[in-house]
Amino acid sequence: MSLSQNPTLRRLLLTALFVASLLTTLFAASLLTTLFTAFFAASLLTALFVASLLTTPSLPPSSPPSSYVEVDQDHGGEFFYYFIESENNPVEDPLLLWLTGGPRPLKFVTAEYNGSLPSLVYHPYSWTKVANIIFVDSPLGSGFSYSRKYEGYDANDTIWSEQASKFLLQWLVEHPQFISNPLYIAGDSYARKIVPMVAKRILDGIDEGKELLLNLQGYLIGNPFTGGKVDTNSKIPYAHSMGIISDDFFGSWISEVLLGFLGVNGPVLIVHLTST
Repeated sequence: MSLSQNPTLRRLLLTALFVASLLTTLFAASLLTTLFTAFFAASLLTALFVASLLTTPSLPPSSPPSSYVEVDQDHGGEFFYYFIESENNPVEDPLLLWLTGGPRPLKFVTAEYNGSLPSLVYHPYSWTKVANIIFVDSPLGSGFSYSRKYEGYDANDTIWSEQASKFLLQWLVEHPQFISNPLYIAGDSYARKIVPMVAKRILDGIDEGKELLLNLQGYLIGNPFTGGKVDTNSKIPYAHSMGIISDDFFGSWISEVLLGFLGVNGPVLIVHLTST
């Protein structure tokens, strides 16, 4: 007998399907609620833990310790920064803007894991002994810096340097007591391209009378990225010059590896490498 010929059986089946659907919906809602609660709790605990680290008594003074500055009004992009005042004389000591390479890594590293519970240990030789330092997560998408619109994450060297310049100028507007301090732009690795661009933008703005009259003294580049081939091929000569590898190994590397890779221009570079 078909369902159409048995109304009672059809009603029972429809009721069973309705109950099953209702139970499935309730279970899914309960699961989502549980997942959301767990996610919220984990986020809250993480935020509280980070806050406890950043407010630990072992850290140098900072006011405010961290905040955001808008650098992309069209897409709602904001740079996150962590500012530490100089432990010597904040009023007169240099102001240093730090940009890490990468791009898009976190801009400040507090510690290395040593097997114990996470904590912060004060570095007795920190640059903050003699300078006010702004650690900024840039470009957008690195660290805690974000964009409200996905398009804001599209970045190149020009955009990055422009936004970093905007950040610095806006930060100084909000902290005018540091405008007259000696200013340095600093960075490492890939930031070797961005740091000079930021410095040039600041100088151009000052020369054109469009920017704040900043006391720019120079820029610093540490362990700069110069190019894949140059960086990679310089490791062996550097290790040899530091006594890490033997003369025999260095000689075999030149004859078997470097000449084969560089071709006819190899001897010219080898003379340069072995004479420096």
